[in-house]
Amino acid sequence: MEFLKKIFFVPLMIVAHTSFGQVNQEALETAFSKSYQHEKSGDFAASADDLKNVYDESSYEINLRLGWLNYNAGLFDESIIFYTNAQKLKPYSEEARFGLILPLSALGRWNEVIDLYNKILEISPNNTVAQYRLGLVYYGRKDYNKAQPLFKKVVDLYPFGYDGLLMLGWTSYFLGNYNQAKVLFNKVKLYNPNDASANEGLQLIK
Repeated sequence: MEFLKKIFFVPLMIVAHTSFGQVNQEALETAFSKSYQHEKSGDFAASADDLKNVYDESSYEINLRLGWLNYNAGLFDESIIFYTNAQKLKPYSEEARFGLILPLSALGRWNEVIDLYNKILEISPNNTVAQYRLGLVYYGRKDYNKAQPLFKKVVDLYPFGYDGLLMLGWTSYFLGNYNQAKVLFNKVKLYNPNDASANEGLQLIK
């Protein structure tokens, strides 16, 4: 008799477990769907609340999205918490680090931003987005010696990319490499013949 109880008990437990998992998935999909709808209408607080109702600290996806929504709501400290949670859950995630950079930049925490870009480049050395944006941080600080190799790598990988050419041109100009700057500004004008920034650079070199 005890044996029969075990036979019937196990399948029931399996059915119950499967049903529970399906309900959870359905609830998650519903929450994400409502969240996207609220975000589309610009209600970031309601969009975040939709996910908080099904919050699971072990969910990378929920933490990542709450980081984004809180950032857009101007809640930068909260955004940092959720993006950090996501990054811890997926240590190699580039998207979580790129996300975390958003609120840190908004708060002017540039040293932490630099550290994150460098970490991304450790994992993915040819990530041109990280190279370019880190170059912009150094350029904004007028640290042209650190910006130059980053923009050069971008141009090496994308020789006819507008952004890389233009920023490498200006960095070269401020480093006193006028011949190189002239070549780069002229390449920019092949991409965009009437480019105002490239024309300005060429005028300064004359």
